[in-house]
Formats: sequence, C-alpha cells, structure tokens
Amino acid sequence: MDFAQLEAIYSTQLSIPMYQIGLLLLISTLALLFGRIKVALINNYLFALYWGYILNRAVLVGDNLEKVSYFTALYFGFGIIIAIFAVVGFMTHSD
Repeated sequence: MDFAQLEAIYSTQLSIPMYQIGLLLLISTLALLFGRIKVALINNYLFALYWGYILNRAVLVGDNLEKVSYFTALYFGFGIIIAIFAVVGFMTHSD
C-alpha cells in the first residue's frame, strides 16, 4: 500500500448520528446486563456494518451506485452472510 492510498484512508471522515451511538450503547448495555453476550456482539457487528456501508455510502462510493467496485460489493455481501450465520448459530443450542 503506497502513501496515496494511506492518505485517502486517513483523510476520510465519517459521521455517525449521536442518537444511533446512544441507541447502540443502550441496546448493548441492556443485553450485557441481562447476560446476553451473543446478542450484544451481533448488535455491535450489525451497527458497524450499517454505519460503514449504508449510512456513509456517499462518502465511500459517491452518489451513484456504478462506482461500487466488485471487491466492495463482495465484502459487504460476506458481511451480511456472516451476520446471518451468526444469528443462526446463536439461536441453535449444542447440548
């Protein structure tokens, strides 16, 4: 990775609304207080995926969807698949 690529990463500013940060904090705190560690983990993962790829899409790919590279779409797709597998895995019990 050369300096120009690193500079683009370091200079990117993403904005996250405070009410969403508060909602994440509230849901995660309640899940942890009730001993639902897996729910708190998947909640944090889904919030990060949402903030990175849906809320700040204009910063990452611009206004039009044609700028989405194959790698970005594949990475987001795998993120969704991992979330689905995690939810299914969390709901199954191994006795």
